[in-house]
Formats: sequence, C-alpha cells, structure tokens
Amino acid sequence: MTRIETRFDTLRAEGRKAFVAYLMAGDPNVETSLEVMKGLPGAGVDVIELGLPFTDPMADGPTIQEAGQRALAGKMTLDKTLQMVRDFRKDDGETPIVLMGYYNPIYSRGVDTFLREANEAGIDGLIIVDLPPEEDDELCIPAQKAGLNFIRLATPTTDDARLPKVLQNTSGFVYYVSITGITGAAAAQATDVGPEVARIKAQTDLPVIVGFGIRSPETAREIAATADGCVVGSAIVAEMASGKRTEDVLAFVRSLADGAHSA
Repeated sequence: MTRIETRFDTLRAEGRKAFVAYLMAGDPNVETSLEVMKGLPGAGVDVIELGLPFTDPMADGPTIQEAGQRALAGKMTLDKTLQMVRDFRKDDGETPIVLMGYYNPIYSRGVDTFLREANEAGIDGLIIVDLPPEEDDELCIPAQKAGLNFIRLATPTTDDARLPKVLQNTSGFVYYVSITGITGAAAAQATDVGPEVARIKAQTDLPVIVGFGIRSPETAREIAATADGCVVGSAIVAEMASGKRTEDVLAFVRSLADGAHSA
C-alpha cells in the first residue's frame, strides 16, 4: 500500500474527512516553501499536494500561475522540487505527498528516470492534468507499476459515458473539480457538489476529494461533508504571496483543516 492508501484507510477507520493542502514548490523561494511544507502536517494537513512549476499551466488560475512564475524566476527546477521532497522526508516518513503538474517536465526527463527519482525522493502519487485516460500508457500505467498512485480529475462535464474511462486506472483517490474552469475562478457550492460526488462514488470505491473554489473554513466544512474530504490550493498560495510569516500561513491552514475535520 502507498502512504496515500494507508492515510485514507486510517481516516476512514476514524470516521474523519481528509484535508489536502496545495503549495507551489519554490514559491516564493525554496527555503520558505519548504518551511511551510514541513509545517503542514502539524497544521492538520492529511495529504500534501506539491505543485511542480511549469511555463504553461493551462488548468490554473492567476494565483497559481503567478506562483509558478515566481518559482521559475527563482530558478526552481524538477531537480530542486525532488530535493524539497527529500528534505521533507528527513523528518516525516508518513505524510503522503502528491506531485501535481504537467507532463512536459516529466517527458523531458524521461518517464523511467523520473519515476525512479520520484520514488527515491518519497513522492507517493501524481496528478498530471494534461494527460487524458487515452494516454495512460505514457505515464499512468508505468507510475502504478512503479508503486505510485495516479490520481485522476473528474469535472462537472465528466458525464456518465466518460466517467468509467476516467476511473479505470485511477488509484489513491479521485479529485473532483467542483467548478467548470480554472483554479480559483469561483466559489464551490456544496449543493452542486453533493450529487456529483454521489454519482462518482456509485462507480468507484476510491475516496472522492473535492477541490477548486474553497477559501474558508466554513466552505471547507460544507464541501468535506459532501465527500471524503477537500483540497485547498489558491487560498493558501495567496496567503503566502501576501508575504505573511510562515506561522501565520500555517494558522490559516489550521483553520481550514479544522473546518474540513469538523464535517
């Protein structure tokens, strides 16, 4: 079992919802992002999503796009991102880490080389938003053979005809995108999310985690109550971009985690 699967088994046994937090590797710099990353488990985060900076992040809204540009301007690379994970793993061998990004940097590195390095560094799963199920042989299948979960996104436009294809090689959890559009574009609505999560869960035993458009503890609680947990990204990235101290960013994360865990 991966750390992701173990964590969700534990949460299920405890009757708790998951709180997943996203941050961009290298934003505003390696030292600060690593410091925040190390503090996330203590702030109540169950799974960490670590963004891999990329020049053309088509699924991301302005907040995360700008975070990626700041990281790239600071010379952040795939190698440095993997080193962040290694540094995190020196003190934490349990918290699951999902690398979220785009295929180009992985393709450029070479899939076999990347998977070997990701495994060695301590990454547990991948979310690669620009690889559809039709391209599973590119990365999804090799990743799963290498022991990494491959997490797929379902969206409001994933209809009943498409959903089985999306789910067929997904592992770890399903990431349901609560809105149509880019990250941070609108507020998630539990009344809209609930029926969609139920539709997905009717076709899979995997946990369903909801992301996009969650900015407050109240929304985190409402959304987590409809699913197996929630993801917050843009709101956390915005807190970091505002120049707040690490302890203040982590206090904000704690408030979100408390909201999700109270569902």
